[in-house]
Amino acid sequence: MPQKVIGLIGGLSWESSAEYYRIINEQVRARLGGLNSARMLMWSFDFAGIEALQSADRWQEATLEMIDAARRLERGGADLVVICSNTMHRMASEVQAAIGIPLLHIADPTAERIRAAGLGRVGLLGTAFTMEQSFYKGRLAERHGLDVLVPDAEDRAVVHRIIYEELVQGRVEASSRQAYREVIARLVARGAEAVILGCTEIMLLVGSEDSAVPLFDTTGIHAEAAVAWALG
Repeated sequence: MPQKVIGLIGGLSWESSAEYYRIINEQVRARLGGLNSARMLMWSFDFAGIEALQSADRWQEATLEMIDAARRLERGGADLVVICSNTMHRMASEVQAAIGIPLLHIADPTAERIRAAGLGRVGLLGTAFTMEQSFYKGRLAERHGLDVLVPDAEDRAVVHRIIYEELVQGRVEASSRQAYREVIARLVARGAEAVILGCTEIMLLVGSEDSAVPLFDTTGIHAEAAVAWALG
């Protein structure tokens, strides 16, 4: 049975899109062996334009951009759409309604992995949009029964700033790693049994050695779930 084609909506930022491309190909090679690699298409945004819409609260325009990207992938032959960003799942339902192929929501395989580990109370790191708005926390709680903790306002501002001023620009700073460690520790002190790295760039900064509880990297989990789907 031939591989299904994974359609990636990338450039959100390209730093994490490159990780998706790498992980998906590595997973296919690990599972199929030899010279096998993934069948993929990618539509990659100029992130400056998307960030401008985010910061100006122009979400309807951003939604139209995302729908256009998904339709381009569908026309190009994609069998599945993967949005390479947690934040841009804000319009996942609108994107899914506009296309005739499935969209693999990043929160679902992440929550399933957490549940399989027997955990229920999780901390969430991400952009301010992801940490503060209901589109992501609500799905984790309502569909998967997770109790979601987010950092306090001061910590949320630090986490968000580092994403936009450093990680999406390819900068990985030791001082920022330490700042994230401290934010994670405060979530653990409040009862978090695990922490979701709910921005696809955070995995560039912190890993398991930076936390006293398990970290669930949405980038890796999402990419692996896309491979599992594509290989049937």
